[in-house]
Amino acid sequence: RSGRPDGMELTELIREARSGSKPAADRLFTLVYDDLHRLAARQLQPFGGMATTSLVHETYLKLARPAALDLNDRQHFFAVAARAMRQIAINHVRERMAGKRGGGAAVVTLGAADSMPADVEGGDLLALDAALDRLADADARLAQLVELRFFGGMSLEEAGAAIGMSPSTLKRDWRKARAFLHGAIGDRLP
Repeated sequence: RSGRPDGMELTELIREARSGSKPAADRLFTLVYDDLHRLAARQLQPFGGMATTSLVHETYLKLARPAALDLNDRQHFFAVAARAMRQIAINHVRERMAGKRGGGAAVVTLGAADSMPADVEGGDLLALDAALDRLADADARLAQLVELRFFGGMSLEEAGAAIGMSPSTLKRDWRKARAFLHGAIGDRLP
């Protein structure tokens, strides 16, 4: 074993933390810190200005309250963490752009389905966020799948397990989500 906590251990810690156990919450975040740091680094790779550690710590502050830990298991935890990171990163970009009158925004590209988070090379995070909001209006499950893949850094299989999708539905929905985003964001996507 690699020293990483298993899903059962995290699930138990989540339950204890949700019940108000501060030691369980502290242990939970100690165990997932490296994974959160990896997710934050992936999200911030194309965007300057916000340190990875800052994003992890802001995410921790958002999730550290017992009420925020209304979670089922490890995958649900990382899905919620991905959403929190998305919100924090979007707010950071909006604040930065407000001060620069639109300067500094980069174009987000969605790479191949198997390596999308690693292939991001810059771009408009705000355009992706707006497109995800439109996708959520049309089909919330598709938007959640993209969020888990792009912001959560999950593989297709991990994202499917997190939202309870069969492999065939998962692949079909991933194609639909990508097609929607290609249409919404246009030529900026490969």
